[in-house]
Amino acid sequence: MHHPKLLLALAALSLAPAPALAGETPSIVAPEGERFTLQQTEGGFLRMNKDTGAVSFCSVKDGVSVCRLSADERTAYEAEIERLRAENARLKTAGAAPGKPSTLPGEVEFEKALSFTERFLRRIMRLFKEEAPSGGTL
Repeated sequence: MHHPKLLLALAALSLAPAPALAGETPSIVAPEGERFTLQQTEGGFLRMNKDTGAVSFCSVKDGVSVCRLSADERTAYEAEIERLRAENARLKTAGAAPGKPSTLPGEVEFEKALSFTERFLRRIMRLFKEEAPSGGTL
């Protein structure tokens, strides 16, 4: 689904010098540090992400702002989603492989870690008792 007006507006933005463009159509430029700038077009605004250069067409319908991705952005997002789906499927398959050794600690390792923790806590409690003022008041 192509928007001829959007393509024409993008072409005009890329070809027209900035002063001439600013005189023809009002531009809402974001203050320094803001992420987006807006350029008013027929039927809405072009929103440019100053960090990535991505451009979206935005309009207001029934008091709600709606911004649509450009075809290039949509293609990139769909490619990334497909890559993540494939990676997710690969990881699920690798995790469910029969005969794969568990990465969880066994009972012996668990008891050893528990023993270290218990010794540590007992030593800390002993240090607190030794350092506490006598007489029961702080």
